Amino acid sequence: MRRVAMLVSLGAALFALTGCPSTYPKCDSDSACKDHNEVCVQGQCQECSGDQNCKEGFTCQGNKCQPKPECTADSTCPNGEKCLAGKCGFECTQSTDCGQGKCVDHACVVGGCNATTDCNGNETCGDDHMCHAAVTEACNWDAVRFGFNEATLSPDVQSQLQGLVACIKNAPDKVTLEGNADERGTEEYNLQLSNRRANSVKKYLVDLGVPASKLGTVGYGSNRPVEQGHDEAAWSANRRVDFKH
Repeated sequence: MRRVAMLVSLGAALFALTGCPSTYPKCDSDSACKDHNEVCVQGQCQECSGDQNCKEGFTCQGNKCQPKPECTADSTCPNGEKCLAGKCGFECTQSTDCGQGKCVDHACVVGGCNATTDCNGNETCGDDHMCHAAVTEACNWDAVRFGFNEATLSPDVQSQLQGLVACIKNAPDKVTLEGNADERGTEEYNLQLSNRRANSVKKYLVDLGVPASKLGTVGYGSNRPVEQGHDEAAWSANRRVDFKH
């Protein structure tokens, strides 16, 4: 009897020294998680504590082994694709992918457009791929005129062109600048002069912020007079650049 009492006493002492064993998923070392192929992380068995615990092609995220993402930033994707939820691709390929928005440069844009037909009846699609209220009724598309043998822009012409910047930007199609000259001078010289006038107007508009792609130029020399006659009144009317839009 004394022997049994001694054994019980010894067992109690050992139990007091070792304490209760950890119960999964609790742990105090990796060995407690080994049967589950896990590691001990802050007292809990977890699938991983770092990438070294995951197989090749996987990364440790939130103590779970997850497939490595294809990308982490737009700059790591090819062909202008974006990094979306860890994969390279486009947010959209057509506007039906965007609900109420429009697919512009493979991105969904609310209020965006690719053509004026995407906008409301009183709006046009601008170069920024956004719908803008049409302003063509307020635009002064009158021809701009030049002095004799001149391609420079007078202050009045510059003022008129400044008022056309928004009109040209919002125009649904390219605006062609048609240069003209009066009847004096040779045909070849007048053709060159009319081209210089058209290019002078284009340069000024581009300097004001109009995209060069929105402007075309052509020179007609003296072949398209708006006034018939051989006096200063007719010549002055014919030294001009017209806007075709």
